Amino acid sequence: MGLEKEKSDCSIIMDEDEFNRSIEPILSKKGNVYTAEPDRDPNDINAHLKVGFEDVIAEPISTHSFDKVWIGSHAAFELVKFIFYRLLTTLLAVPMAFILGLVFGVLSCIHIWLVMPVIESLMMLLPSVQVVWRSLTDMFITPLFHSIGKSLSSVQVKSTEY
Repeated sequence: MGLEKEKSDCSIIMDEDEFNRSIEPILSKKGNVYTAEPDRDPNDINAHLKVGFEDVIAEPISTHSFDKVWIGSHAAFELVKFIFYRLLTTLLAVPMAFILGLVFGVLSCIHIWLVMPVIESLMMLLPSVQVVWRSLTDMFITPLFHSIGKSLSSVQVKSTEY
């Protein structure tokens, strides 16, 4: 507030293990200060959607626009992509999650309570059906393939080179 004529003393007290005498930064030894964001696509299902500006707008070496145009279009692309993705997910994510949850719930119910009991019932009847099916194929299909095999066995193929 006024003229201060006193000198203030300042000192730093560090432990020996914290005091670094090398050129390397201290933070590099302590690890990451910030934790990484969790991977929301660990199975890489949407790898085809990882589209960058360079994947969409690419200028060959022979033709280049002004650097300011390139930087401005890159910024506009990223901004519009970011805003529209956030807007669309805000509007559609919860209703789509509700609808898809309903669809997968119904499909699971149908599969568990309808499809699997029918399949298991057919599997119990299968040994007797298998005997009937084998006798029908032996009567009708096997003689057909046997006769076709006999008639085609006399065919000889010779290759000639010119």
